[in-house]
Amino acid sequence: MTVVAASAYVQGKLARPLSLDDPDGLKPHEGEFVWIGLVEPDEGELRVLQQAFGLHPLAVEDALTARQTPKVDVYGQQLFVVAKTAHLENDNIVYGETDFFVGQRFLITVRHGSARAHTELRAQLEAAPVLLAHGVDYVLHAVLDFIVDGYMPIVDTIEDDLHAFERRALDAFLSRAEIARIFNLRRALMKFKKLLGPMTQVVSALEHHDLPCIDSEVRPYFRDVRDHIQRTEILVDGLREVLTSVFEISSLLEQQRQGLITRQLAAWAAILAVPTAVAGVYGMNFEHMPELKWTYGYPAVLAGIALICGLLYRRFKRTGWL
Repeated sequence: MTVVAASAYVQGKLARPLSLDDPDGLKPHEGEFVWIGLVEPDEGELRVLQQAFGLHPLAVEDALTARQTPKVDVYGQQLFVVAKTAHLENDNIVYGETDFFVGQRFLITVRHGSARAHTELRAQLEAAPVLLAHGVDYVLHAVLDFIVDGYMPIVDTIEDDLHAFERRALDAFLSRAEIARIFNLRRALMKFKKLLGPMTQVVSALEHHDLPCIDSEVRPYFRDVRDHIQRTEILVDGLREVLTSVFEISSLLEQQRQGLITRQLAAWAAILAVPTAVAGVYGMNFEHMPELKWTYGYPAVLAGIALICGLLYRRFKRTGWL
């Protein structure tokens, strides 16, 4: 059984537990609203709920396939809302889906691939009956807010990793594995950004549009969720810029280091060219050569080589090539 929790509430207080084994008992009594939470349900369980609450067949099919983009569909006096969950696993953002069947007096949540259960959230809401008394639209807001709050740990973790990358890039060359990780994170953030746009549209529709099951007094609560999503979008854009800057800084520093090494090699090559040239001239074995018969010719040539090399070394040292 994939039913995590199923309860009926009266004035925000727990009235009675529910069970799919008793389909007739699922329907809310007078003054009640029902909240049923499922995880990875099979077709039979959703068909039971479809019969009990009159769910639209297309919405049921969407909840079974769990490959939908965030959206809000209206079926008569019912809503079908799709939201995307996300969590971080080994530098990869893993996505799940939470589907909502919303009626005047019932809310059914169907989770697929979500790493965070709604158990703690349900307990918090049950501890605040004044808020829970608003009904299914407030619970819908609370679960959406819970999902969106799960985005922030992703951003915080990636931000911490980027700070480490920045320090590493300033101290040493980035390895091939680190560069590959930067590109993977950038690609993951781009995909994450594509998710945030539709999520913003979903919450904006719940806030602004005249939809069934959404009371005008609860609409301002969805504005808070939208603000959280937009703040996450801003942070994601900032992280993408930081990733780009880390890579650019690493490339610039590497070019600088390569340029320094090239200058050093060129300076030493110029210094070594002096004794090489002199030795090449005196190694040609001509009979008539300058100072060939001079007693002090050999030490004089060595002294001249040492003097010229010393002057070149001093010159390159002053210009910062050595």
